[in-house]
Amino acid sequence: MTEAAPNFEGLLREALAPVEPPADLAERLESTLTSITEMAADELEAWELSAMRDPRNWARPAAALLVGTSAGAALVLLRARRRAHGSPASLDGVREAAERAVADLGREARKLLGDR
Repeated sequence: MTEAAPNFEGLLREALAPVEPPADLAERLESTLTSITEMAADELEAWELSAMRDPRNWARPAAALLVGTSAGAALVLLRARRRAHGSPASLDGVREAAERAVADLGREARKLLGDR
């Protein structure tokens, strides 16, 4: 009954090896988030204000608002992060980096909201 002991260290090294994401992952994620945001906006546009009297009708608009807001925020962060990775690595300071990030977030939010 002398079985070979499994090589746990080798198995762990193989299982925990870094994996590169697909090249088009960011584009697919961005298109999916854009689609979700647009569907949520369409759902909210189609909702009639007269239905607001009955609280039983609030579930769909509330879900659309929550999902649309979450997808929109994720889309803004994704685009701002992509823009930050394209900029040079040498930043003059943390304050300038924070100001740049806030400006990017504002610009992306205005794009999503249609410059309202």
